[in-house]
Amino acid sequence: MTIINHYSIIHFIIWFVYGKYFNKNWPLFLFLSVGWEIIELFIPFNFAIETITNKIMDIIINIAGYSVGLIFKK
Repeated sequence: MTIINHYSIIHFIIWFVYGKYFNKNWPLFLFLSVGWEIIELFIPFNFAIETITNKIMDIIINIAGYSVGLIFKK
């Protein structure tokens, strides 16, 4: 299992769109981003089975996507 996978690209795109088109709201972003990673620990689907390192990298990619989205905000 790798640290970055194809879901990482999806994470980046989702949070880029959120950062670009919605109001700047870091607390909500962090709640949703970290909350989803915690929920993935408990759901019994194959896409949610990841290492802790991958989950941490997902959060870093989420932050990058959100930050870049804020930069490109109109």
